[in-house]
Amino acid sequence: MDIPLLLLVDVIVVVFMAITRGTAAGGGGNGIQLIMVNNCGESVWPGLLGTAGHPTPQSGGFHLGPGEEAAFEVPAGWSGRVWPRRGCNFDSHGRGSCATGDCGGVLRCGGAAGVTPATVVEMTLGTSASAMHFYDVSLVDGFNLPVAMAPVGGGVGCGTAACGADLNVCCPAALEVRDREGRVAGCRSACRAMGGDRYCCTGEYGSPSACRPSIFSHLFKAICPRAYSYAYDDASSLNRCRAKRYLITFCPPQPS
Repeated sequence: MDIPLLLLVDVIVVVFMAITRGTAAGGGGNGIQLIMVNNCGESVWPGLLGTAGHPTPQSGGFHLGPGEEAAFEVPAGWSGRVWPRRGCNFDSHGRGSCATGDCGGVLRCGGAAGVTPATVVEMTLGTSASAMHFYDVSLVDGFNLPVAMAPVGGGVGCGTAACGADLNVCCPAALEVRDREGRVAGCRSACRAMGGDRYCCTGEYGSPSACRPSIFSHLFKAICPRAYSYAYDDASSLNRCRAKRYLITFCPPQPS
């Protein structure tokens, strides 16, 4: 079904403003622009990490209030991950903690990875062997907020990587992570909750033929079919594209 008209207009306006601002700041260069929008009813602290030796943009993290957006460039060929942190409390020096996704008790993660559970957006924006961009939303490290990533303006073969539903509302009690107020702030993966080679696809289970999804992975996949639910999930969850701009939305709009 269609996205409500007023919400669609809001998203279009946000993207246009981000594109205009990014172009004025040098967004017309050879880099790839990432536009992040917080569509949640609460603050989100995006965490960022460059992988495989790539730099970490924005010093690794920042704050996005409800309805706010941010746009910045990463170099062509950049590889990294983005995840939402929620329930954070930082002092004037950027020190504190988050209920989920924390990266060492600091606002600017600076190359540190986030603590699970967290919904992770993974991307490789071109390689020496291919100019194509690859991106996905992964629940392998658990879930804490709905997230989606899609190219701005579309493109040949491009799709949306997403887990748009709130898995916290159906998270099994054994996997729950609660915040200071006792609310469910995240849902751990079976690997993080129970450990062991069988659930983590390691050791004798460390291959596509030996590793099988747990009942919890099946639950995640049924609700979020466009996201990876375990280490050797269906490769159809991986998106291929070539675009100059991508929109990453926290709490993406849901069909009415």
